[in-house]
Amino acid sequence: MTDSTTPPLHPDLAPLGDLVGAWSGAGTGSYPTIESFGYLEQISFTATPKPFLAYRQQTWATDDGRPLHVEVGYLRIAAPGRVEWMISHPIGITELSEGTLIPTGTGFVLALESTTIALSSTAKSVTAVNRILRLAGDQLSYELEMAAVGHSMTHHLAASLQKVPAA
Repeated sequence: MTDSTTPPLHPDLAPLGDLVGAWSGAGTGSYPTIESFGYLEQISFTATPKPFLAYRQQTWATDDGRPLHVEVGYLRIAAPGRVEWMISHPIGITELSEGTLIPTGTGFVLALESTTIALSSTAKSVTAVNRILRLAGDQLSYELEMAAVGHSMTHHLAASLQKVPAA
């Protein structure tokens, strides 16, 4: 549903249309260089007049509510069955990822691999990121693996989110 301030979904994005809106949930994280942790998360995908969705993500620690991470970017369909996701992190990292869009009976799966990781001079060394996103009705889940700070591709994050009903 759109109102006067929300542009309609660009027709090229119809296969991703069910992502539009706000999502809220929880996840867990681990990596060889850190203690395992739990987090709360909010994600939004917003339609624009152009053929891409704007993306924003933010997380907080489950133990004390402190902010953990935020990232922003754009998701677009590059060709039938192919997607591109550009994500910027305020810690000096930008990911460019490409992958497949696989329809399922209740949604789809996005399987993405980074093609380029750009780092500022002060960013931690991240060399690759893989993301699997699964949409099934009003349930969005993902798994993220990364190769960073001298470690090969390793599980880092997993979360499950529910679509937040529109106000």
